[in-house]
Amino acid sequence: MPRIHADLAAAQAAMAMPMKNTMTAALICGGLFGFSTYLAAPVAARDVPGDFAGIVEEMSPAVVAIIVRRAVQDDETQVDPDRLPPPLREFFERRGETMPQMPGMQEPQRPRQTRAVGSGFFVSEDGYIVTNNHVIADADEIEVIYGDEEVRSASLVGADPATDLAVLRIEPDMEVTVAPWGDSEAMQPGSWTIAIGSPFGLGGTVTIGVLSARSRDIRTGPYDDYLQTDAAINMGNSGGPLFNGAGEVIGVNTAIFSPTGASVGIGFAVPSLTAMNVVDQLIETGMVERGFLGVRLQEMTPALARAFEIDDAQGAVVVSVEPEGPADAGGLATGDVIRRFAEEPVEDPRALSRMVADISPGTEVPVLVRRDGEDLRKTIEIGLREPAEPLRTDDEPEPEHEVLGLALSPLPEVVQRQLAIDAEAQPAIVQRVRPAGAAAEAGIRQGDVIVQVDNRLLEGPGHVASAWRDALNEERPLLLRVLRDGDPLFIAVEPIG
Repeated sequence: MPRIHADLAAAQAAMAMPMKNTMTAALICGGLFGFSTYLAAPVAARDVPGDFAGIVEEMSPAVVAIIVRRAVQDDETQVDPDRLPPPLREFFERRGETMPQMPGMQEPQRPRQTRAVGSGFFVSEDGYIVTNNHVIADADEIEVIYGDEEVRSASLVGADPATDLAVLRIEPDMEVTVAPWGDSEAMQPGSWTIAIGSPFGLGGTVTIGVLSARSRDIRTGPYDDYLQTDAAINMGNSGGPLFNGAGEVIGVNTAIFSPTGASVGIGFAVPSLTAMNVVDQLIETGMVERGFLGVRLQEMTPALARAFEIDDAQGAVVVSVEPEGPADAGGLATGDVIRRFAEEPVEDPRALSRMVADISPGTEVPVLVRRDGEDLRKTIEIGLREPAEPLRTDDEPEPEHEVLGLALSPLPEVVQRQLAIDAEAQPAIVQRVRPAGAAAEAGIRQGDVIVQVDNRLLEGPGHVASAWRDALNEERPLLLRVLRDGDPLFIAVEPIG
């Protein structure tokens, strides 16, 4: 199956370093051939540039190679040569090499140092450099190669794992070339793109392509909004710049989609509109502050749009409001549909999350919501999103066969009335379905509305969990009655495994 590869990339052939499948980005060389004899007039010369030599010559000095060293604890121990088959033992002895590492032998684990290579680019004359967070994460030592093979130690200014961006700084001993930011919002599919970086340690490598798409969500985090390019993005390109046809940075190369780990022409870059905001905050404070609204949101569907008396399926449905949070203080309620935020239309929950994150905490923002068929205007003071708490690891995990695998929220009352659900019921809507859980195996989908459990009216989301435990203890399936796109059906959920 295809997978996303992150690039911390050691250049094995060129740099004699071990390679690691992580996350990369770059741009595939492309060309434009001929013309159509059916065109009434020839294509304007400005639409088909002769080459990009001028931009490459001007911008290549702004791009750097980044060498990262990390201490790694080996999980393997030294082989006892007497336990190797004679042909293998003789092979290594002839070459004068130490025996390979294999599990289950005598010597204790020993730390070793690995090296990896990535890319970056200067954004200021005083030595600030942008790269990917995954390039420098857990680094013990960072070096930057720039100019005429100048090497400088770099310090980490700040990193933002949520957008996979980081800022380094060096003390340059010469004037550096700064890569100017461009407008990623102005880029349209088909626009020329140019990537310069250090794939496999080959510094100054240039690849050419076009913008394939915008606003790609590749499931790496809540703020995914990638530019997609048909660039040949390979190990070592991560953190390098993606230029437009004017030589401006419109993205930071970050990832590829590939079944093999090598480029297949599907690459992704953090858009400059996102990167500029993050980089400015990292340079100024070393951290990123994001706005916080304090709601849980659900995707709008055509059925929900009809229930909420909305002509289109745009907006974000509020399924819960955090008590005493910014939305609660501003008057938002469960069942509201957020239609506009800061005078901008809201397409879906993902777009709203990015919009909120971009607002400085403490800012008052106008919000338009649909409630009970009427439009209401609210003013909300945006809060500060706290860093995510690390997941607890000391709790005993739930046995796999007992995992129901559902995230549920109460169904807004207005939707319950529109769907003609018994007023005494407390239905729950399915927010997420864990792929490996029993609910997924039974065919439950995101957006299903659970109205009954074991032939009894549901008494809220917690009722599903308690009924599931009862079913497990009694070794029987859990019977659910759900509404899917307004149509009722029964689903029996059995333990898996």
